[in-house]
Amino acid sequence: MTVIEERAAGERAATPEPFGPGSLLWDQIGLYSSAIAGNSVFVLQVMHPAIGTVVDRLSSFRTDPVGRANRSFASVQTWVYGGRTAIDEGRRLREMHKNLSAVDEQGNRHHALSAEPWAWVHLTGFYAAVTSARYFSTEPLTRELEQQVFDEFMNLGRILRVPERMLPATIEDYWTYFDDMVENTLVPHKVAHEVLDAMDKVPPTVPAPLRHALAPVSLAGGRLARFVGIGTLPPAAREKLGLTWTPADDRRLKRIGGIIARTDPLLPERVRYMPIAYRARQAARAQARLERTLEHRPM
Repeated sequence: MTVIEERAAGERAATPEPFGPGSLLWDQIGLYSSAIAGNSVFVLQVMHPAIGTVVDRLSSFRTDPVGRANRSFASVQTWVYGGRTAIDEGRRLREMHKNLSAVDEQGNRHHALSAEPWAWVHLTGFYAAVTSARYFSTEPLTRELEQQVFDEFMNLGRILRVPERMLPATIEDYWTYFDDMVENTLVPHKVAHEVLDAMDKVPPTVPAPLRHALAPVSLAGGRLARFVGIGTLPPAAREKLGLTWTPADDRRLKRIGGIIARTDPLLPERVRYMPIAYRARQAARAQARLERTLEHRPM
């Protein structure tokens, strides 16, 4: 095999494949309940000095938190349910972040597309998947299912054009990487504290006449979101942020998670899944029915 052929073979091996029915992400990532651990993931991401600085300077998370969240969820759904559009979305995100950079208080310039922060944003997702299964599932992940989730997240990393060298080869490598990042790279960034503090506040985009009426709802829902967000952080990250978490808190979170895990499967699919995921699952079933009909057509 020539050098050119070897290079082409390597590129084909790393080419991402769109997700579809039968993958675990297809079944899980579109659930509204999958977003439960989303707050802790965002906190982990902005604890990275580069990400925290870019978000602090350039993101709309303060002025339009709901809009930003909706755009983020739509993008995540596209990665998994968009078919070939998922590949295009990966390219779009890279292009969108290409020129994003910001300078921190110490005068250090951080770039959004630097390999380490770009990979960290993606790789926190596997931590969230494992943590969600521990708290919000009726059964923990088996070794086989955990491996499948890991493999699918590595494929997703290729869709998002994470450099291949940044993708851990094994689950053990992943946890070595993750623990080292939390211990030696993450910092108690002010944006992380802002995210946690804003959870029980009415979003600033809500019209003034409605703000008073919505305050109790925001307070109740926000307190729960903050509790879950803190509880699903790794202990070392909580310690860096100066957050307390007791064994009683952990038992309470597991009780809440058990209720969610038992209730969620009883809901209609339209209620359980976010819109893009629901439509994609509908379309996949319709395509499967069409293919069965064509297979048995009169000849």
